[in-house]
Amino acid sequence: MSFVKYALDIYTYMIIGYVLLSWFPNARESQIGQLLAKIVEPYLGIFRRFIPPIGGVLDLSPIIAIFALNFIKLGLFAVLQFLLGIG
Repeated sequence: MSFVKYALDIYTYMIIGYVLLSWFPNARESQIGQLLAKIVEPYLGIFRRFIPPIGGVLDLSPIIAIFALNFIKLGLFAVLQFLLGIG
């Protein structure tokens, strides 16, 4: 179970890193930016379809995506604790 927790935590940090790259000019075009885009954009794209940017500039979808990922993590652990009896 700890592997899943760490994997989801790392993915959350990848989302945060990807968002921070948008603050710097041409950072998303770097190799790290392109790698993060390949990993993170499919997940963020789900939320961007439903949550438009505020004022055309402020994109709140990464924040909602991180909240959703944390809810998924909590739900997954609750189910695993119930099924496996792990405390």
